[in-house]
Amino acid sequence: MRYMMTYDLMETFRNTNQWLGASALSIASYPVFAMTPNPALQWMAAWGEVTERTFQRMTARPDWGIESITGEDGRDHLINIETVVEAPFGDLIHFDVAGRDEMDRRVLLVAPMSGHYATLLRSTVRSLLPDCEVYVTDWHNARDIPVSAGRFDIEDYTLYLMDFMRALGNDLHVIAVCQPAPLTLAATAYLAELEPESQPRSLTLIGGPINPDATPTDVTDFGRRVTMGQLEETMIQRVGFKHKGVGRSVYPGLLQLSSFMSMNGERHAKAFSDQILRVSRGEASDRDPHNKFYDEYLAVMDMPAEFYLSTVERIFKDLEIARNAFTVRGHKVDIGAITKVAVKTVEGAKDDISAPGQCVAALDLLTGLPDSMKASHVEPEAGHYGIFAGRSWRNNIRPLVLDFIDANSEAPAQRNRTAPRKKKKKDGARKSKAA
Repeated sequence: MRYMMTYDLMETFRNTNQWLGASALSIASYPVFAMTPNPALQWMAAWGEVTERTFQRMTARPDWGIESITGEDGRDHLINIETVVEAPFGDLIHFDVAGRDEMDRRVLLVAPMSGHYATLLRSTVRSLLPDCEVYVTDWHNARDIPVSAGRFDIEDYTLYLMDFMRALGNDLHVIAVCQPAPLTLAATAYLAELEPESQPRSLTLIGGPINPDATPTDVTDFGRRVTMGQLEETMIQRVGFKHKGVGRSVYPGLLQLSSFMSMNGERHAKAFSDQILRVSRGEASDRDPHNKFYDEYLAVMDMPAEFYLSTVERIFKDLEIARNAFTVRGHKVDIGAITKVAVKTVEGAKDDISAPGQCVAALDLLTGLPDSMKASHVEPEAGHYGIFAGRSWRNNIRPLVLDFIDANSEAPAQRNRTAPRKKKKKDGARKSKAA
């Protein structure tokens, strides 16, 4: 019960700070103060505006905000987001471009379940839409999932990915960004064993911790320093009475956000102090660079406790993927079973989360795949975010990934398209054929 109280206490702290910001903004903006301009009041109003927005965004799910794209015909095409597979812990969604023929390239973008919503990949999706049919794994906030839906760990995550790949057919190219890279590799290998005909054409792994020990970072060192008992005691809480998932054990998004912020505390503090000055001088706007970044960065979601703990224990501590010892429901998944899926790894030379060497380790595990179907790329000036959403992605990495997809595609007339266009109901990955 004390964990539930702690969860509600964090929410109360967030709500109080949002209220303080709104109050400061209202008081300092009282019309009578305009008669005698005072820099202190301007600063107070600016502080209130930035503080209110900051704490408000922590519980708001961002919108995709992709309303249309310009097609090759020069016309604007509206974007409709369709649910292809619906499941308790996450959906498979499709960005349908209205009035456009289906593209030859069909891409499944596997979003991380690491504290942020799938909308973190908004710019990645937008950059792929003109050239691809884009599908995305849209994970749900664990606090909104009733306890009756059951548990969800990395084995369930792997089974979900297998179900999503089955639903889309084998004429598919999978791109996994960051955290899901090891599990996407395992899901592909399991499909290769059970249903070779359901394997995708290619698999691109971007900045993922396939072997965290290959190049240790602060993230991997943290996983080594603490015990599982310490993690469970200090990081896991129960969802409070306000949400549908009341009683569910989670790793709270607010706690994850505090960890994110503490890694670069000085930089974040300077960013917010600079923003307060810009607002006080009237130089800020609703969608300026600061707000665009932090509106997404601050929007966090809770992770199921089982998923968080099993990720730390099995991926980072026991290195089950790196040792090719990962099991799903008692079955050992052999990554060497991948023999027909081309695999490419992408890393950033300045990545301080999944440093170069961690992701490319996947190629050594693919003992059954010819070298001609393996590829790797290290982007010289890119950090972690830049390899999938920044300038480095747009200008350098994205063209390479599209070339890799084209090089491992069959002629359009020979393709086996089985992707459903209508919503498909599903009871969850626990009923998967792979279970």
